[in-house]
Amino acid sequence: MPLTHTPLPIPPATLKELRTADDAGRALRPFTDPEGGDPLRCCLRPARSGERIALVSYAPLRRWAAETGADPGAYEELGPVFIHADACAGPEAGATGYPFSRAGALRNVRRYNAEGHIVGGRLLEIPEDERAGFDRALSEAFADPEVVLVHVRAVEYGCFHFEVRRP
Repeated sequence: MPLTHTPLPIPPATLKELRTADDAGRALRPFTDPEGGDPLRCCLRPARSGERIALVSYAPLRRWAAETGADPGAYEELGPVFIHADACAGPEAGATGYPFSRAGALRNVRRYNAEGHIVGGRLLEIPEDERAGFDRALSEAFADPEVVLVHVRAVEYGCFHFEVRRP
């Protein structure tokens, strides 16, 4: 059964740029992940032990605003995300469920309008039925006609996990 909403990874063209210099202007510093588990935003899955990855600064709202002509002003944020250090194939075909989802984890489901301004959000404690929990939270967000974009972030570190655009 397909997801109600489509989680979007960081686009390939953006990843290519981030692998040269991240959104804070720093050069890529790859490393081999000894244990795996770090959430990769390029392919929306956890890193596997032994994969070459990097932690980079990423400004998702800045990038979206450049595409759309929006002006998020002070709402623009910069934060750390993990990506593969080398090009990857993106999300695996046939992947099911929302990425980085586990029952009990806390997520911030933040809503943005067409100007890139925050117009609300909610705390989501992911329930046992993870898919239904995300479906409800995202459907609630997009029930507001002003909402054009939603960012899902981890509460603990504020890490950007994925975005969903108005269907």
